[in-house]
Amino acid sequence: MKDSISENLDSVMQRIAAAAERSGRSASDVRLVAVSKTRTPDEIKSAIEAGALDLGENKVQEITSKYDILRVFTENSTKNRNIKWHMIGHLQRNKVKYIADKVSLIHSVDSLRLADEISRRMDACGGTMDVLLQVNAAGEASKSGVAPGEVTRLVSDIIESCANVRIRGLMTIVPFAEDPDDVRRYFSDVRSLYDAVGREYRCERLDFRWLSMGMTHDFEVAIEEGANMVRVGTGVFGPRVYARDA
Repeated sequence: MKDSISENLDSVMQRIAAAAERSGRSASDVRLVAVSKTRTPDEIKSAIEAGALDLGENKVQEITSKYDILRVFTENSTKNRNIKWHMIGHLQRNKVKYIADKVSLIHSVDSLRLADEISRRMDACGGTMDVLLQVNAAGEASKSGVAPGEVTRLVSDIIESCANVRIRGLMTIVPFAEDPDDVRRYFSDVRSLYDAVGREYRCERLDFRWLSMGMTHDFEVAIEEGANMVRVGTGVFGPRVYARDA
């Protein structure tokens, strides 16, 4: 398992480098978030040992159950591994309190109410939370996210109301397509929105740095269209094996 995860990670990094080169950038311009949802601590340890430093989880309960195990592992390691946790899934307001002191970036902010709860919890912690605004680029009813035309309003509201939130960029999840080129336009649209909003606002609590787009199936197209953060799970850890009923 350890060797396969290491080989997978090497392969993903090579693909990232090639896609970045095609877009006139280098591999160092693109940050990989290894999506560790449903993965065991041992699998995650193997990924960390292979060089994965950013871990993404979809569910609060998975972050809380793995956080201390992995913290002890990295503290006892002979190497200095500064692991960062990312909340990449839908986040309920009543769950914010459980991860406010654990994650470095929340990718999935899509409402002022959620941002306000994050700000309130961070005020209690005496800190600031970096967030991305999730954009529902294709208007899919099955996905969370703010409509592209509402992003500017949400940015303004968060800047005005949420003193302990810093907006670091945008995130999107595009529809699945057998040919990733078929969804290239959504990546392009969100990149254009990212550029426009970043130009419009200049303030301490809006510091655009990350455009989080692309997963295992389509991250190369996302990078070609400007993504500088990709979320890759199966590509790093291999296919998920789900338990079957006896």
